[in-house]
Amino acid sequence: MGLNVQDFSTEDFGSLLRMVLLVLQIRSIYSTTCSIWYKKISGKHPSFHAAANRYLQPGTGKQKNFIQFLLLNINQMSLTSSTIAFAATFFVAACSAQAQNAPLEDFKPSSLNQPGQQYPQVNSQGYARFRIVAPRAQNVVVSLGLGGTRGGTPLTKTTDSVWTGTTAGPMEEGFHYYHLNVDGGTFNDPGTLNFYGSTRWESGIEIPAHDQDIYALKDVPHGHVQQILFPSKSTNTGRRAYVYTPAGYEKEKSKRYPVLYLQHGWGEDETAWANQGHANLIMDNLIAGGKIKPFIIVMTYGMTNDIRPGGGGGLRNFDIKPFQTVLLDELVPYVDATFRTQADQAHRAMAGLSMGGFETHTITLARPDVFSYYGLLSGGIYKPDEIKDKSKVKLIFMSCGSFENPDGVTKAADTLKTAGFNAVSFVSQNTRHEFQTWRRSLYVLAPMLFKD
Repeated sequence: MGLNVQDFSTEDFGSLLRMVLLVLQIRSIYSTTCSIWYKKISGKHPSFHAAANRYLQPGTGKQKNFIQFLLLNINQMSLTSSTIAFAATFFVAACSAQAQNAPLEDFKPSSLNQPGQQYPQVNSQGYARFRIVAPRAQNVVVSLGLGGTRGGTPLTKTTDSVWTGTTAGPMEEGFHYYHLNVDGGTFNDPGTLNFYGSTRWESGIEIPAHDQDIYALKDVPHGHVQQILFPSKSTNTGRRAYVYTPAGYEKEKSKRYPVLYLQHGWGEDETAWANQGHANLIMDNLIAGGKIKPFIIVMTYGMTNDIRPGGGGGLRNFDIKPFQTVLLDELVPYVDATFRTQADQAHRAMAGLSMGGFETHTITLARPDVFSYYGLLSGGIYKPDEIKDKSKVKLIFMSCGSFENPDGVTKAADTLKTAGFNAVSFVSQNTRHEFQTWRRSLYVLAPMLFKD
């Protein structure tokens, strides 16, 4: 026997809706699906409108407040029976769908946890779960949320001391920085290793990727990443760089190698490409697979972190000259004198991610006599009229994530090809301005270098 909307009173439907909302509240299902429906309804019901605008903007994390608003005010909302019936039906369906999409309970400790630490955890779908002990805290939020840091992940106090929470959905693959906000203060998660990013040591979590084999630690010959300290008269300091030498470098004493100078992004330092990017493992695996000609990688601090790209003039206030001097007049000669390099323009490449791409773009254009291979990884584009001597450029590589500016990168490569340059574009699927994009970019770029 079917049910007819007219068989029930407004009070009946109000009770039903209240019950469904309460179930949603208990299950912590505060999704943007709720937002969509309420924004439609708010046009007809002014009492919904202010609350919807206040509470239901995606990423605000305030959906819970809106549900509480409904529970308190539903009797004062002049809703028809059919409207409330529709609302109840909608939420029952939403609740059912959300339950079906609930994360699988196969969570395991993140691969980047400190020894013996069980949290944070990641499941097979890519959800992340956090557990923090903060007895006196009033509010704990993990900065990491869907689509990067949008909205974050609020934690719920489950006992007198413990706060827990799970991301609202699967995270994008790869490495992510994050930190904790505890009552307005910024702290690292004590369960994870730390990685230098955003001008501070941040917590890190790894979401297993379908292509993680490219940077996996395998049973293959491994190169070495060593710290070097080189003198810098221009800055009156001793400076640090990390140098990757491929497997066999120590044994083949007569062999010389090309060099890639590989730059990090804003907020990071010379540790980023080895720690977050796994550049050495990517190289080891490519060399072991016979896919590339072995070469050296040099990674140094790009002197990037005294400015903030998003404010105060940003990149317009960044003076490249001090770093250009350190790189070209001090580091390159030191590397050529210390390591068995092929010390000429034809066997040098420069590439960088994000602001490191900006540095690469600026320096390669200013000094085409030093590098012959250029790589911008989420770091902008080259234009044909910027390059004065086409004969000096062997390769221009440009990449980004599919959630960045893929059309711009692809069109720039096409324009360069039309102008007679060897230009290649690469788009990392389903990634943003993040290390999974740049890991993949290095994996694609490396086989294109030093082929002659």
